[in-house]
Amino acid sequence: MARMSYLEAAKSALAEEMRRDPTVWAVGEDLGRGGVFGQYRGLVDEFGPERISDAPISEACIMGAAVGAAMMGTRPVVEMRFSDFALCAIDELVNQAAKARYMFGGQTKVPLVVREPIGMWRSSAAQHSQSLEAWYAHIPGLVVVCPATPADNKGLLKSAIRCDDPVVYMEHKGLWPLEDEVPDDPDFLIPFGKARFAREGRDITIVSWSKQVHVAAAAAEKLASENIDVELIDLRTLWPWDKEAVLASVEKTGRLLVVQEAVSVAGFGAEIAATVAERLHSRLKAPVRRLGAPRIPISYAPPLEDAVRVTEAATMKAVRELVAVNS
Repeated sequence: MARMSYLEAAKSALAEEMRRDPTVWAVGEDLGRGGVFGQYRGLVDEFGPERISDAPISEACIMGAAVGAAMMGTRPVVEMRFSDFALCAIDELVNQAAKARYMFGGQTKVPLVVREPIGMWRSSAAQHSQSLEAWYAHIPGLVVVCPATPADNKGLLKSAIRCDDPVVYMEHKGLWPLEDEVPDDPDFLIPFGKARFAREGRDITIVSWSKQVHVAAAAAEKLASENIDVELIDLRTLWPWDKEAVLASVEKTGRLLVVQEAVSVAGFGAEIAATVAERLHSRLKAPVRRLGAPRIPISYAPPLEDAVRVTEAATMKAVRELVAVNS
């Protein structure tokens, strides 16, 4: 084990995979100087500009070139800088990469990883702060990954690079400095569709992902002093998602709260809530509930930005209300 940050864990994963497989390469804007957050810093010194490749400011060009390169047998890691910017390349990803393997009857594959930093970060305003994971979970053919810890950011990125399908890999900008113990095994992989139980409990299940897992964990810790025992599930991947783990937990607790940073309307939390309601409606002690942001753009001003955050206090309030039902 080695202690490293969420950012360093991802950089370690990419370097290990590039050493293991010469067909792995990275492309995006300013990668040679380390990337906008420093997540590629120093890699060009080891692998050279042909494998840590700087690209012009054209997301559609970057994505289109990478899709073609993937279909020709390489494994590109595409850096989109912000998930918001990746919308400029939505056709190449959604209409080409996601569908090629199916439309050509398996004669081609698109082993592509698209890194899209998500979430609110330092008053970055409406065009740099969104969490758009539900968009991609809706598209057949795409894998959607949202790691919450440094160890997961290593193990899941390595799995993504080895995957034969296109992976939308969404790292929260607010987690870059988070440090924890990370396995230094070059074959450390975390499988897709396998949730992590961040906390075991008996009174209520909270399901979350990405940075919001840490908000929920802090809320659960405080609720324990009120004799409210929270079970917290970190989904890790939104597609595939671990239905079995969620259903088993809710069957035990009888209550579900889904917590997401993204806008609540049509967010992925709605898919989880609907699945649980359909499968376990007769076993629920309280209605399924979601917490998410209101359907408004994210502001630059810190007080207005804070007004749309799903906070620890809001999470605790929702848990108390659900636990009070049929207690």
